[in-house]
Amino acid sequence: MGPLLANCVLIVDDNEMVRRGLRCLFESEPAFKVCGEAVDGQDAIEKARQLKPDLIVLDFSMPGMNGLESARILSNMKPSAMILLFTMHRNVVADGDARAAGINAVVSKAEGAGTLISQAQTLLGLS
Repeated sequence: MGPLLANCVLIVDDNEMVRRGLRCLFESEPAFKVCGEAVDGQDAIEKARQLKPDLIVLDFSMPGMNGLESARILSNMKPSAMILLFTMHRNVVADGDARAAGINAVVSKAEGAGTLISQAQTLLGLS
């Protein structure tokens, strides 16, 4: 039996194909509903303010403001939202730096979809 209300997910990545793939992935899971997409950190802050997501899936490497910089603002602005950094640059991001920025988990894009969904479910207390 699934949850009565799906968890609102905000996808933040500057690559349209990645955003589209993540949208399909999360929408294939009944526990999640993609409520918005953002193209960079500043866009993420504006969308998070409007949409009040439960989960923010955030890329690290974006133009303007990177994932750590935007996570600091997002976690202060919306402390109840879980922030999951989904990055190709896993080796660049130290766990301590991620936690200090308000990021709840880091998943490498190399780990794949199953790991991402599993980590998202864990963060939201669904597994």
